[in-house]
Amino acid sequence: MPIGKLTLELSIPHAQSLKDRRQVVRSLKDKLRNGFNASVAELDEATVWNRATVGIVAISGSNSYLTGQLREIDDAAQRICVTLGAEIQDSFAEILEE
Repeated sequence: MPIGKLTLELSIPHAQSLKDRRQVVRSLKDKLRNGFNASVAELDEATVWNRATVGIVAISGSNSYLTGQLREIDDAAQRICVTLGAEIQDSFAEILEE
């Protein structure tokens, strides 16, 4: 069964504290979890206030469905980040086979 992995590297230019960073990351995670059947987690340590890395994982029986779902999640994350005042600097999608 294929597993899809999407990694997002965020820039949060307005963050002046760890609290600002956490607010953006938590909001993004919650919105993606509620909108898609996927697991979302913060992947890095909170040592830098204006940067974050978020990982999203989904499982499906179909490679094509999984590829489309990761694309939709990436597009939704782009839109959500704009509303939160953040930017996605880079995104990496990968399909892992058994």
